[in-house]
Amino acid sequence: MELRDLIREMVPVKESLTLTASGERPYVAVDAAHLTVVVEAGVDAHLVVLHQEPKSAEVTIRLAEGASLTVNELFLAEAFASVTVAQGASSRLKLTAVELGSANASYTIDLAGRDAESEVNGVFLTADGEHARLAIRTNHLSADCRSRSIARGVAGGRSVGEFEGMVYVAKDAQRTDAEQQNRNLLLSDVARIETKPQLEIYADDVKCSHGATVGQMDQEAIYYMRQRGLDEPQARRLQIAGFVGDLVLHCNEDRLCEAVSALLEQKLSKM
Repeated sequence: MELRDLIREMVPVKESLTLTASGERPYVAVDAAHLTVVVEAGVDAHLVVLHQEPKSAEVTIRLAEGASLTVNELFLAEAFASVTVAQGASSRLKLTAVELGSANASYTIDLAGRDAESEVNGVFLTADGEHARLAIRTNHLSADCRSRSIARGVAGGRSVGEFEGMVYVAKDAQRTDAEQQNRNLLLSDVARIETKPQLEIYADDVKCSHGATVGQMDQEAIYYMRQRGLDEPQARRLQIAGFVGDLVLHCNEDRLCEAVSALLEQKLSKM
């Protein structure tokens, strides 16, 4: 199923949404300039944010105690999005962002209640002349919270990719468990990726890790695939798809994962 057909089956949202009960169908916001989402205590929901036009967007999300929200944000145009999330005690956030070209996505997650948990997965793919930026800041403001931020980027031609990450741990946020990771692939000698993972820790009982890599294609793996009948462009696309594909599959809805994976394949065919 194509993405546009799948979107028609979702519940449309314009500027604001307050969820008082769990629902089966995902909600969807398309090219919203301003969006406020409140998920009340104990509610489990799914939100899709789609950028099809070159616009700016501000998204504010508040999760009450015990609330759970899956967010999938997809950039199909050169949009700028600023997303802020405030999480109450025992709330759960699972957010996946996919930038298929020039875009600027900035996420700030405040883990403000005890036992809150966030998982943020980000992917950007840039071809010649494109510039993508992905920023993820996670603020641990309460004790016993967990966060995991994984970002992967691929840049080809003369394109540029940027990742900026920050894990902040306040003085009272004891027993924090935080992971931040950024891995990147350069497909040409003139492509460029800048990565800046950071930790700022003021508590003394924490488990935090961060890291970043920027590398080239695995030529041995490409050679192996070519020996089994694939030509070089096919082998390269397969390797890139494997590199970013597992993060795309975190979208939590099989048909949505398939639609986004199809768009990913279309992008790879042009790289």
